[in-house]
Amino acid sequence: MNNLIQGSAIAHMFLAGIFTFIGMFIVVPFCFGIAQLFGLYTIVEERQCKVYVLFGKVVAVIDQPGLHLLIFKMGIKGPLVNFLGKCHTLDLRLDQEYLRSTPVNSEEGAPMGIGVWYEMFVSDPVAYLFKNADPRGSLAANVSNSTVRCLSNMKLADMLENRHNMSQSVRTEVSPQSREWGYGLGSVYVRKVHLRDAERIKQIEEKVVNRLRQVTAAIKQDGANQVSIITSTAERQAAIEFAKAAAMRPQIVGAALQKISQDAEISRALFSVLETQNIIAGEAAITLLPQNSNLLGELVAASQTPKSAAAK
Repeated sequence: MNNLIQGSAIAHMFLAGIFTFIGMFIVVPFCFGIAQLFGLYTIVEERQCKVYVLFGKVVAVIDQPGLHLLIFKMGIKGPLVNFLGKCHTLDLRLDQEYLRSTPVNSEEGAPMGIGVWYEMFVSDPVAYLFKNADPRGSLAANVSNSTVRCLSNMKLADMLENRHNMSQSVRTEVSPQSREWGYGLGSVYVRKVHLRDAERIKQIEEKVVNRLRQVTAAIKQDGANQVSIITSTAERQAAIEFAKAAAMRPQIVGAALQKISQDAEISRALFSVLETQNIIAGEAAITLLPQNSNLLGELVAASQTPKSAAAK
């Protein structure tokens, strides 16, 4: 008996689980889908807007996130708008765009390109849908035209340095027109300013290279001049010291010879050594003869004999 009761309870639980699953994942979504199809309710997400149009007229604009019952918003038109009207879903989130190299001319006549980054968002959904066929493209063209009007004929130095003031000028020029189209303009920032003329860029590069070469040559020349000054100063000081040494040498040698001459033996020995050094340094031929030898007389006679024969 207990087994039958337990089996019956398990069967009931199993059936309850099946019915719950069918109800939660099949019946409830199906019912909500039917209700949404007939326009009974709608769901609006964050930063989203839905515009309902019936017979060419705007009947409701819902921009608050959450679940909304259309019957309370539009009355009897709620069920009809899904079949006879149209629902426009708009994204209200902040968007960004970058316009590259908008052509302008500086006061000096230099062709410049300006890159403008700006933010935009849908501020008036009805005006965004029906006042302009292409609000995004029109806003881009408006920003480009405002950039040309506000930033042309500026001094090149100001154009390269004062980007904040340039951004404020462009934003002030664009904002009133963009609001008429339902498109709000956020921040505007001039991100890049550059030359558009390739020939001018090449000329500037050549000038920079030439200037660098001139600076490098000047640095090298200045270094060479400094080295020359240091070298000449050192040579002059060395010449002065050598001249002093040359002037003092006779005095030193004379004083030494005077001391040496006071001792006769040392003086004779010194002069003998000096004479010997001079003989050796003169590279003269020296003939050594044995003592008490008549070889010197014979050599002298032999050397005179050819001269006597030649005279006869």
